[in-house]
Amino acid sequence: MYWETLPNWFWVIYYLFFLSTAGTAIYSVIRKKRIRLSLAAILFAVTVPIISLINSIGRAEGMNEFEHFLDQLQQGEMWTAFTIAGYLFLFVWWVLFLLNSKAKKQDIGST
Repeated sequence: MYWETLPNWFWVIYYLFFLSTAGTAIYSVIRKKRIRLSLAAILFAVTVPIISLINSIGRAEGMNEFEHFLDQLQQGEMWTAFTIAGYLFLFVWWVLFLLNSKAKKQDIGST
């Protein structure tokens, strides 16, 4: 039996994204900045890759994880909707985090 998978560089970037998100969200909680959003980011950073991994285990032979995801999305599986919502939330969370960091640096530079 042979299962196709995505390249190793993809998995490194994928998991680094979740680890860095969890790390910066924990940092934000410790600094008491956007606590609710940061806690939600931690929750998504932990659950999205786990749910994706668990649901990719049963994919068809010769199908990589992304192809399986698209197939399951077309079939209306709830886990795909959850992961898309998680990815979107984390993307927005990073935008807010970076904008807040940039605004803070500008405030420091103007004083």
